[in-house]
Formats: sequence, structure tokens, C-alpha cells
Amino acid sequence: MTIELNQITTLFLALALLTIGTLLVRKIGVLQKFCIPAPVVGGLLFAVFATILKTTDLLSFQLDTSLQNLFMLTFFTTVGLGASFSLIRLGGKLLIVYWIACGFLALVQNVIGVSMAYLFNLHPLIGMMAGAVSMEGGHGGATAYGQTLESLGIDSALSIGIAAATFGLVAGGLVGGPIVKYLINKHNLKSTEVEHEAAYSVEAHEAPINTDNFLTQVLLITACIAGGTFIGDLFSSLTGFVMPGYVGAMFVAVIVRNIVDRFKEDAVHMTSINLIGDVSLGIFLSMALMSIKLWEVAGLALPLLVIVFVQVLFVVLFAIFVLFRLLGKDYDAAVMIAGFAGHSLGATPNAMANMAAVTGRYGPSRKAFLIVPIVGAFLIDVVSMPIIITTINIFS
Repeated sequence: MTIELNQITTLFLALALLTIGTLLVRKIGVLQKFCIPAPVVGGLLFAVFATILKTTDLLSFQLDTSLQNLFMLTFFTTVGLGASFSLIRLGGKLLIVYWIACGFLALVQNVIGVSMAYLFNLHPLIGMMAGAVSMEGGHGGATAYGQTLESLGIDSALSIGIAAATFGLVAGGLVGGPIVKYLINKHNLKSTEVEHEAAYSVEAHEAPINTDNFLTQVLLITACIAGGTFIGDLFSSLTGFVMPGYVGAMFVAVIVRNIVDRFKEDAVHMTSINLIGDVSLGIFLSMALMSIKLWEVAGLALPLLVIVFVQVLFVVLFAIFVLFRLLGKDYDAAVMIAGFAGHSLGATPNAMANMAAVTGRYGPSRKAFLIVPIVGAFLIDVVSMPIIITTINIFS
């Protein structure tokens, strides 16, 4: 028997699973420890439940996830609207070094993924789904690009990306602390700041959310989506290269943000933008994960684990022997390494959790808490997206 859920019922189910996931994350310590996102918890629970029913021939579900694309576009647009060039200047040279390192890592992660795919006799784009897409991109990147690859005929790309992102998320939470402890002990590093000096916010004090400023942000977001999807479709039709709409929307949003800043710095209300982005990401991830077909990737579990293990090994070695030195070999560099391990394998919340754990024990680091969130949450996609899109077009 098949149960068909229409557009509204599917949206309701996604919100219900998001709520359930949020409650479970609050109640279960291990989920908090590894910063497992609430939509991942709720969505995967339903995916497992649906898989059991499917494989036992009891019941199957047919979901209408047509609204998922809108929430995905909205999320990536909010990422672009957060990428202010003034924040880049505020971070100085260390931010540029950190940003370039993240771009280099995206390239290497794709090389590792594609190379390992050839080793296991898999399609190279399957390997890419266990590369920068799901490592630096996390569940959001895995979901977005997974849908793109499935539209190109790469079966189970979404499920593979989600599985790799989940493995990476756990690994990112596990390795960050031990790496930094090793660096601090080896180099005898200490924080040079006192607690009140570390109280710093990238965002200026903004007015509370109200109808007017919220409506303005919705207008900006929809304008960027409209312009970005049009540019993406036009680029694809003229060149023959795949450029998903969410890529165009994000880059249009970056341009719009920095043009608007020249005329009115407070026009982009980041409290509203972050709220819209968080809600959109939650719904789009929940909707994506609840619809993945776990039975299709069971045979790829071993190759995925091996690829992710190699990715983790490279991140650890690169962080200790290269990036730490480039960032200055001081305490701030060590804390940034904790963040790097978190978001290069999982997500920005992983990075923040890793750094919070380190600074809670060893002392504050204002530089780390300025640079890592800016790059991890916003700027990293600016360099990783062209690398991923190029890889897709080479091997598709």
C-alpha cells in the first residue's frame, strides 16, 4: 500500500519532524555533544521508519516535496546577504589566509572523493558527494547538490551525500578538541585576552524585528532569488554548463548586499536574515532527509566510510602542519584550528561548539570568534561553489 501526501501535508510532516528533532536534541546529550542538527535527527528518523516499512513490504510513502526548492533557494540567498565586504576588512589578513585555506581544502576534498571513487569503481560524482559537497558543505550542500546530480542521472546522490555529511559531522566534533589540546600543550600556548575583551559581536546592535524591516528583508531575498535563478538559467542555456539556481541566487545576494551597504548600511537587517535563513534551512533539510531512500545506499556504506576517513585524516594533518603555521602558531591560531576542524568536516555550529569548548577551558580568543563564523557561515561558499560546479561539469 502507498500513502500519498500532498504539498501541504508534506510541509506539515517536515515541520513536525523538525520539531521532534529539536526536542530530541535538547533531551539527548550525545546529539548536543556532536551538534547534530535537529532536522537531520527528525528527517532521518522518518527515513529509517519509511525504509523499514518499505523493505518489509508493509507500506510506502509518496511525498510532494515541491516546496523544498523554495526553502533551499531562500537559505542560500540569506547566506549571500550575510557576506558583507566590510566584515572581510574587519578580519584582516588572517581572515584572507583562513579563507584561502578553506578554498584549497574544497579543491583537495573533491580530488580525494573523485580519486577514491575510481579506486572503488564508482562514478566520480559519487565520490564528489563525499568531498567538499558534504564535508565543507554539510547537510545543506549535500542536499542541494545531491538533487542537482540526481537530475543529471546520478542515482542515490542525495542519500550518499547525506550519509557522508552525517559521518563528517560526527568526525568534526570528535577531532577538533584533541587537535587543539595537542597544539596548546606542544607549543605552551596561552590566551592573551581577558574575558571582557572577548565579548565581541560581528553584527552591530540592530533594531528589534518589526513588520517593516522584516518585509524589507523578504523583498531583498525574493529579488535575489528571482534575479539569481534567471541568471543561472540564462548561463546554463548559453554555455551548456550546469549552474543551479541557488548558486546564482547566492552570488546575486552577495552583490546586492554590498551595493546596498554603500547607500544604507543598516538596510540589511541580519537578525531577520538569520532568522529566515535558519527556518528555511530547517524546513528544507527536514523535507530532504525524510524523503531519502536509505535502502539505495546500503551497499555503499564501506566505500563511504573509507572516503570520509581519508578526508578526516587529511584535515587533521593539514590543520596541524600547515594551517596552524600560516595563522601564526599562537593561541588564536589554535582556537581557529578547532573551528576549522568543525566546519571543514561538518558545519559551522560544529566549529562554534569546538571553539567554545576550547576557550571555556583555556581562555578567550576574539580573533577566532570573528574570523571562523564569517568564513564558515558565509564566505566559504563563495570559493567552494565554483570548484564544485566545475567538478560536476567535468564529470557529468
